[in-house]
Amino acid sequence: MAEALLNVRGKGRILAESAGSRPAARVNPHAVEALTKVGIEWRGHVPRGIDNLGQATWDVVITVCDNAKEACPIFPGHPLMAHWGMDDPADATGTEEERQRAFDTACALLTRRIDAMLALPLESAPLTQLAARIAAAGQVR
Repeated sequence: MAEALLNVRGKGRILAESAGSRPAARVNPHAVEALTKVGIEWRGHVPRGIDNLGQATWDVVITVCDNAKEACPIFPGHPLMAHWGMDDPADATGTEEERQRAFDTACALLTRRIDAMLALPLESAPLTQLAARIAAAGQVR
């Protein structure tokens, strides 16, 4: 969801890609539905694993689920690293409605955090100056 939200809300300012430490065989339908509710079509995308990301050069790497922070590979080029801890909505239990609500809640939280990050002077400030501010965006509730 973070990839879709960053790419759509960033309107070309950011190119975001996502990968999971334990990627599923397909994008969770609850994630697709949560994105649809905010006007983002995300059907047909395939989950990616972090194994192939180490070769690319990244400016910023943001982990979102608490288990991803520990599984994050070493990235070349010393990107800015931030952790926006949150519960993984895929771990939610209960009825279909309750599980969907977990994804809707996660989508709303990611939207607020992404909006806080996009309000920063990303194009003009050195990444070293943005590090604490991008990390602080992960504290938005």
